[in-house]
Amino acid sequence: QVRLVESGGGLVQAGGSLGLSCAVSGITVSRYVLGWYRQAPGNQRELVAVISSSGTTNYGDSVKGRFTISRDNGKNTVYLQMNSLKSEDTAVYYCNLNVRYWGQGTQVTVSS
Repeated sequence: QVRLVESGGGLVQAGGSLGLSCAVSGITVSRYVLGWYRQAPGNQRELVAVISSSGTTNYGDSVKGRFTISRDNGKNTVYLQMNSLKSEDTAVYYCNLNVRYWGQGTQVTVSS
């Protein structure tokens, strides 16, 4: 059974930083695309960042230059480092494996 568990969410002031982790179990992640998505109240779920099996990254326009996605295949984990946070970054952040599998989400709240 594939399971994704996010951690690291919380409350942070605007301009601050926060790091998220997503630990994957039940599958070896090294061959798959990993990603982070987010959903704010009343909005559709949107792409934050993805990283391929070879380490190629892509980011949503709103987070480019501020967020960094990385992966550690040995730990079966994907990370999201978020800097220069803005109030509009407030959302539930979801980890994704190969488009198919999702974590339960972790809340990130940025206070202005």
